[in-house]
Amino acid sequence: MVIAKMASYILTETIDTVRRITLNRPDKLNAWNAEMRDMLIEALKEAEADDAIRAVVLTGAGDRAFGAGQDLNESKTFDANRAEEWMGEWKVLYSQLRSLSKPIIAALNGVAAGSAFQVALLCDLRVAHPGVLMGQPEIKSGIPTVTGNWVMRELIGLARTIDLTLTGRMLDANEAKEFGLISRLVEADAVQDAALDLARELGAHPPVAMRLNRQRIAEVTQASFDETMSSGVRIQVEAYGTGEPQAEMEKFFEARRNRS
Repeated sequence: MVIAKMASYILTETIDTVRRITLNRPDKLNAWNAEMRDMLIEALKEAEADDAIRAVVLTGAGDRAFGAGQDLNESKTFDANRAEEWMGEWKVLYSQLRSLSKPIIAALNGVAAGSAFQVALLCDLRVAHPGVLMGQPEIKSGIPTVTGNWVMRELIGLARTIDLTLTGRMLDANEAKEFGLISRLVEADAVQDAALDLARELGAHPPVAMRLNRQRIAEVTQASFDETMSSGVRIQVEAYGTGEPQAEMEKFFEARRNRS
């Protein structure tokens, strides 16, 4: 049985024992704004509280993007004080993903960039298709990568983290799988079914063992996570205090206006 509920920026469905959560701003390539991020936190809390739910699939609406990362229309207006609040908002979301007792599968459909790339990496496993692009292009918008280089370093090591952070380049699906960032590579029309099958497989495991395994994985990285979030405030406040991110984002929008 499928039960669906629509919220403006988040779609949730219950499929057997799996809760599928869809980032639902396809016209913006599912880019984050504060409201969508808050809705995702609430959707994760609801999945956690429902004993009938044994696993979560996180995906994006449409076929172009899992998520394009931060909505630059929002962040170009930030000052140093808002940048500090912004880091606190990300800490709430990332902590919610890390503390969930149930496995989370990312079903990647298109681009996963910036903070959406980070969210995908905070899921336990990632299902993708050959057209997927993944990466951390924040430097091109003048945004320092803080949480991004933390989660990348934990999964792929420092040398590859430096590469992706400083170049801002995107990985195609084959290179991402070689790096270990894609767990299952299937055809585009099979991503959702493969992610659901994987979620059902993980959800069928004993729930206490699953909860304790996820808890221990979070514990192993908790000290570095806490340090990252603390440093992130300092770094983003300095960056936005200089005005460089805002200026670079405005250049991006100006270039896009000139192309249209």
